[in-house]
Amino acid sequence: MNENQTSLSFNPDHIPDTLPILPIVDTNLFPKMVLPLVIMQKEAIALIDEAMAGNRMLGLLLSKRSDISSKHTAEELYTVGTVAVILKMAKMEENRAQLLIQGLSRFKVKEYLDGKPYIQANIEVLENTNILVNDKETLALMSNIVDQYEKIVNLSPGLPAEIGAMVRSIQEPDILADMVASTINAPVVEKQAVIEMIDVKDRLKKVTRLVNDQLEILEMGSKIQSQVKEDMDKRQREYYLRQQLKAIKEELGETDDESVEVEDYRKKVQSEGLPEAAAKEAEREIKRLSRMHPSSSEYVVASTYLDWLTSLPWNKKSKDRLDIKLARKVLDQDHYGLEKPKKRVLEYLAVRKLKNDSKGPILCFSGPPGTGKTSLGKSIARALGRKFVRIALGGIRDEAEIRGHRRTYVGALPGRIIQEIRRSGENNPVFMLDEIDKVSSSYHGDPSSALLEVLDPEQNYSFTDHYLDVPFDLTDVMFLTTANVLHTIPAPLRDRMEVLELSGYTEDEKLKIATKYLIPRQREANGLKTEQIKFAQSAIKDIIAGYTREAGLRNLEREIGTICRGVASKIAEEEIDKINIGKKELHEYLGPIRIMPENGTNISVPGVVVGLAWTPVGGDILFVEAAAMKGSKGGLILTGQLGDVMKESARTAMSYLMANSDKFKIEPNFFAEHEIHIHVPAGAIPKDGPSAGVTMLTALTSLATGKVVKKSLAMTGEITLRGDVLPVGGIKEKMIAASRAGIKTIILPKWNEKDMEEIPVNVKDNMEFIFADKMDAVIKSALDMKVQS
Repeated sequence: MNENQTSLSFNPDHIPDTLPILPIVDTNLFPKMVLPLVIMQKEAIALIDEAMAGNRMLGLLLSKRSDISSKHTAEELYTVGTVAVILKMAKMEENRAQLLIQGLSRFKVKEYLDGKPYIQANIEVLENTNILVNDKETLALMSNIVDQYEKIVNLSPGLPAEIGAMVRSIQEPDILADMVASTINAPVVEKQAVIEMIDVKDRLKKVTRLVNDQLEILEMGSKIQSQVKEDMDKRQREYYLRQQLKAIKEELGETDDESVEVEDYRKKVQSEGLPEAAAKEAEREIKRLSRMHPSSSEYVVASTYLDWLTSLPWNKKSKDRLDIKLARKVLDQDHYGLEKPKKRVLEYLAVRKLKNDSKGPILCFSGPPGTGKTSLGKSIARALGRKFVRIALGGIRDEAEIRGHRRTYVGALPGRIIQEIRRSGENNPVFMLDEIDKVSSSYHGDPSSALLEVLDPEQNYSFTDHYLDVPFDLTDVMFLTTANVLHTIPAPLRDRMEVLELSGYTEDEKLKIATKYLIPRQREANGLKTEQIKFAQSAIKDIIAGYTREAGLRNLEREIGTICRGVASKIAEEEIDKINIGKKELHEYLGPIRIMPENGTNISVPGVVVGLAWTPVGGDILFVEAAAMKGSKGGLILTGQLGDVMKESARTAMSYLMANSDKFKIEPNFFAEHEIHIHVPAGAIPKDGPSAGVTMLTALTSLATGKVVKKSLAMTGEITLRGDVLPVGGIKEKMIAASRAGIKTIILPKWNEKDMEEIPVNVKDNMEFIFADKMDAVIKSALDMKVQS
């Protein structure tokens, strides 16, 4: 702590013509009086530091504003103030100083000066006039002030009794007026008027009026106290003091700001039409608020709670646009394909049209990144004519993010659900919970458990946020969620949602979407006109096949944007006027082809089979390679970063073949005399799942029999030790990947025949599908060999 102190005496004649000016609020300093101050403003700290380095003098001017957080203008300050000297300064922190200052003399501002970070002015010291010590009127005024002031001291517990004797001992009329004015409880504006009075006799008259007013208030307070004293006990003391202050202000005709605020809250509760439980809680808080002092921390907590309670859209909702044809048109304008989600939304609209009080569905859009899940939610809101709100759940691990904090915590707020509902201004928005599969739990709680109530139509009519502690009806909200995968979503939560799968796009679909949506959007985003850049169909296909490998469209749009920016740069530099983007131009703007073409048609050796895999970003083909090393003791080697399930599939295939070698005409000692090595290329990528079982079994059979698998053939399915072929998932994505790789024949589990409806027609028409429920049929079709029964 830095401390400076002075005991020097100052002569008004030594006051300089130029002084730094310190604005003050809610207080006054009179000559000869002492005042403590706390300074926290940066400019004020600089002013104090410079004053301490010099003569320690500064000018105090009362501000016409209620705060000093920003720099004042000349119009915002009174022109007459008090020259003061710093008696003592203590710096507790770098940006906080405590001062003890003493008034020296009155002054008037002549003009303000520039050049300093704080206010500086040329001043004129004001001398007292009409000081007539022996004048009868002056003596009468002084005697009356002293008598009345002693009565004030007796009625004011905050004023010590010694101050009355001190005032009686003062003989100078100017000092007496200043002393009394500085210690009575009068408005700062009235005290400022006293400071501005140079004529001492006029000053005494003004102080006499102030003293009489204060004495009248105190006597009235004493009367009020005697009226209510018998009804007061210790626990009611604070309430009594509030009532006393209220009665005083009513007698003076003043408005109580706190009462006005309380009344405003009461009117809001009535006008908003809050539900019974919310209205009851609001009334209880309003009663608590009326008994609190505004400076109390509990007052802020209660008023913040009432702000939230009265600003929620309890009864405000947008009217649904129930024109189904228009809704279909809006959805088709924004998105190509996605027939299932569109159909479900139109069904909801149809039901809503027939039954107004139907509950909103809880839909979950599941699919790879970039397939339009989030943008589909915006289109649904546009089609319905509702507001759209979205919160990202990725990485959320605190239950309070959903349900809010209880009001016992400092800085408590409602959860994200209530926050977004209030921000939308309606109680029936389209509410998207993005990336629900990426919610995680911690010691703070499990957010997915909190979502169980939110996403349950049978419960969310009374969703209770911890902060509000009253139920809020969410039944009119249309909740949409998005996820890349479903297995990370807890089963109870997944059970509450209607899952709609958004699979990857085929090459033809991507071509149409790029032509209709992506290219116009990127053209506009980069300031290009239609005639300045055009894309050939072949160029778009090459971008899809050679520069992106994804189920969605994000990278495709990114590459189109790269080309548009390159063209915009050349047009801006006046190198070209327009351009047609063909295959040749792709290398210039995007560089060499980055993705090796998938080819599942050139298999010419035994032991190699094309399998089909599902990934979070769509389908893919994979090669299963098997080799036999003679002279070893037998055994199985597995490489290619295979997961536990995939390793078990390989062992199952090996065991099945060893047990049924006669059926497939395999030499009896083949597996005993050879060590088998199964490898799945792209070894840096982890792989797992049961769907490669039939592929591994076929690869081992091909290796053991020496027969090559048919060209342009791929397969997927799980196997058992009995030789059964079990169904697998991700059929649509796998078929799209097979089509992209030039596969013409697909072997699928018999049970997956039902999934053919989901496969695009252009993919289905170019392929032959073989459905098998036994491995015998798979081997027969893949290796074109007879299998003994």
